[in-house]
Amino acid sequence: MELILQQAVEGVALPDEVTFSAWMSVVAEMMATPSATELTIRIVDEAEGEALNERYRQKPGATNVLSFPFEAPEGVPLLPLPLGDLVICAPIIVREAEQQGKVEQAHWAHMVVHGLLHLLGMDHLTEAEAMVMEAKEREVLSRLGFSDPYAPH
Repeated sequence: MELILQQAVEGVALPDEVTFSAWMSVVAEMMATPSATELTIRIVDEAEGEALNERYRQKPGATNVLSFPFEAPEGVPLLPLPLGDLVICAPIIVREAEQQGKVEQAHWAHMVVHGLLHLLGMDHLTEAEAMVMEAKEREVLSRLGFSDPYAPH
């Protein structure tokens, strides 16, 4: 899986491209994602995060991660096949990690895993879906060496 990393925010310590790629690779391997796919991760500030959340989810304010699955035009073979885009709001990640008593790197990893699972078709709209998705998140993050993101801190 190929990563396109876009950094549209300054003044925040971010994981590097190698780290983002490693997190993606574990998800791709565990979810049997074809290797000829690409993912764009865009790291944004609160203003851009807010604008996107309001435009595409009709919800006020910025959120931690937004997932935009790619829908290929019919009959157009694309290689690598774009999986979609993740938009991660850096200031929200930093703030949530602090508020939740989490290691920042662990929260970054969780948001990448969470967003990527959305792009691969998982959701948490119902309690049953949430249980399945959260179990997969725990499994992936454990494999990456991180603790349970849903455990109380």
